[in-house]
Amino acid sequence: MDLNLLRVLDALLQENSVSRAAERLGTSPAAVSRSLARLRRAVGDPLLVRAGQGMVPTPRALELRQEVGALLRGFDNVLRPGAGFEAVHLQRTFTVQATDLLLAGLAGPLTDRVRAEAPHVDVVFLPESLEGGPALRQGTVDVELGVLGQLDPEIRTRPLARKTLVGVARSGHPLFDQRIDARRFAAADHIGISRHGKRLGPIDHALAERGLRRRIAVVVPSHTSAMILARDTDLVALTLADWLPTTTAALGLRTFPIPVEVGPVDLGMAWHPRNSADPGHRWFRDHLAAVLAPPEPGDQNTRG
Repeated sequence: MDLNLLRVLDALLQENSVSRAAERLGTSPAAVSRSLARLRRAVGDPLLVRAGQGMVPTPRALELRQEVGALLRGFDNVLRPGAGFEAVHLQRTFTVQATDLLLAGLAGPLTDRVRAEAPHVDVVFLPESLEGGPALRQGTVDVELGVLGQLDPEIRTRPLARKTLVGVARSGHPLFDQRIDARRFAAADHIGISRHGKRLGPIDHALAERGLRRRIAVVVPSHTSAMILARDTDLVALTLADWLPTTTAALGLRTFPIPVEVGPVDLGMAWHPRNSADPGHRWFRDHLAAVLAPPEPGDQNTRG
């Protein structure tokens, strides 16, 4: 049966009047009368009959009243975005691709938030080996987190935070004996962080504009190994400002401003549009965003 006919029937059974049902539905009495005729044929019952100036339901109509109302509420719940979603009942595994530096700072708070609301949700973190969109398209990764590179055209993104790069070295490093200017910074031996063995980056271009050049003495594939290496040597590494300050101090490391102009690091998340309206996925994305970039009052930073 046409769902619209059920809505007409519900209105008729609530109002016991063609004109009032039409007003309730925002249509004409003639249209409701035509629908009532169709309903009578379909059900094999007059449903509403004349009683003086009004109409009264038949016994069959009274039987249908509650059933029709329940059916319509069920349809509305199915079609309403996110209807009936309760995180506590969610049983799902979400896969996140992130750098080890971000992972170290967000895994703990994210786990606490997720477990508090959805104890049956698991989170799997993957390294940055599948970035660029195909893993999102294929469903291997639910969310890509970090500095977003080239993505497939359909991929949705959400900017999260803008971070400043700073230098980091062991607390007793000779650099800290005097003011750290561009020349002293360039003279130190550095740690490069690249999974592909790249040595040069924006800092090197900024130094070159001043006629300076630094030596990348070691290249490591992760920020974690760079921090540990900086702790045990006089090599200088890079990290994000105000990120993992307790861990940095516990390792015996100290950060300092980079003495050349370097642009900020823009962090964001990416996901495939098939998950945009999914209430569980949206709930998880919101928790990721809250951990990485807690919203300020009145801030609405979601897109897509």
